[in-house]
Parts: sequence; C-alpha cells; structure tokens
Amino acid sequence: MSDNSRNHTIQVIDRLRALLDVLAEEGGQASLKTLTAVTGLAPSTAFRILASAQENALITRDAAGHYRFGPHLQNWAQLAHGRRDLRAIARPIMTWLRDQVQETVNLTIEQGDEVIYVERATSTRMMRVEQIIGSRAPLHTTAVGKLMLALNGEDAIARYAQRTGLPALTIHTVNQVPALWQDARISLERGYALDNEEAEIGVGCIGVLLHAPQPWNAGLSISAPIERRQESWVPLLQEAARRIDIRLQGQTVCIEMEALTFSSP
Repeated sequence: MSDNSRNHTIQVIDRLRALLDVLAEEGGQASLKTLTAVTGLAPSTAFRILASAQENALITRDAAGHYRFGPHLQNWAQLAHGRRDLRAIARPIMTWLRDQVQETVNLTIEQGDEVIYVERATSTRMMRVEQIIGSRAPLHTTAVGKLMLALNGEDAIARYAQRTGLPALTIHTVNQVPALWQDARISLERGYALDNEEAEIGVGCIGVLLHAPQPWNAGLSISAPIERRQESWVPLLQEAARRIDIRLQGQTVCIEMEALTFSSP
C-alpha cells in the first residue's frame, strides 16, 4: 500500500470517529445535516463514510433518515462493559405471562417520541396480535407510551404534541392535549394504561412501566384482539413487571441489537 493510500485510509477512520462522536453527543441519533454541520465534513463525504459504516453494521439509518449506532458497536460495548441484555432478562418472565393470559406480551423502550418493540412472547392462539420486533409507534398511541409521557408532566405532553402534531392512527386515537394529559395522568396514578384501538383497529393493549434504573424508560404490555382484552390481567402484568425489575436491580443492561434496526441511548 502506498503512503498516499495509507494516509487516505487513516483519514477515513478519523472522519468516521468524528461522525460517531457527534452521534453520541446527539443522544444516539442525528441527521446528515447535523453530522456535517458539527464535523465540518462535506455532505457527500459524510454520506459515503456513513454508507460504508452501514454496510458493516456500525451505523443504521431509520425511515426518517436519522443515523443511529449499529449492532456491531452495541455488541462491542456490551462485551467491553460486561452488560446484560435486557431482552434476555425479560424473556422468560414474558413467556410466563404469555402462558398465563394466552395473549401476546411485548417489551418496549422509549426512544425520542416513539416506543420501540424490542422483544415479544407471541400468543399461540390462531387469532392473535403480533408486533414486529424493531417496529415503532408514536408514544400517545400506545398504553406504555402514555405512561412514559405522563412521567414528565403536562407541559412535556404539550411540547410533544407541538413536535409531533399528535397524528391519529385510528378514529380512536387520543389526539387532543387536554384529553391525552387526563388519560396519561390517570393511567400513571392507577399504575397501568389502556390502548383502546388507538394504534390499530381491533387491537387493545394493557401496559405498565418497568421501574428499575436503566438507560431507557421501558414497559411491558399485553396485546390482544379488543374483544378478548381483560383488565383482570393487570395484577399478572404488574407481577411480571415486578419480577423483571427485581432481575434488573444492580445490573448494567443493554439491548442485543442483532435483530433490530435502532440503537439505545
């Protein structure tokens, strides 16, 4: 390899490091515009470097065009810090809950203005709700998302509404700030929230939050056809969340990223 080629390779590494540093400073996601503005790289140069990083699973890019840390970086970080995978901790308890209620159980985390489905225990019934791991939904359209919104109070919900416009995914979506705040506040006070066909017609959910300290707000939910959903499941759902919280105590957790298309904070 010539000296010019070697210098070019080193320069690419330096530039990739600069892009990753900005991504970290921006909380784990950033647009190309932000990355180029902070690093001073030409958009075409940054785009080529990021495209190569995507091919090597160092970076991912979501539907909105934002760049995020990729699975290889997450795996390396996990090995370096001895972290435990949140999904692996929660999975056996989710399976237990699924077997109790015979419906699908979901684990979600908050990222930005959305919840992301990071694990599931799918119902074995022929007619069932099945969320795709890695899929996203606006906070206000999900049971767990409403609880996450309520944690920061009414003003935060107003700012969320201003940012997102509270899109209505169905005719049942709560898309007015006063009604959303009332629903979220009452849900947080009683310890669980409901999704009444607000994200998808025919689907109802019950959600609770996990409370053990971790890098994300996280929650557990049961999803079922609306006619089968029962609030009598709440104690079982809360018990499952309590068991996960106990397992999380004292743990430094991450999310194993191989099957997913997002990065944790």
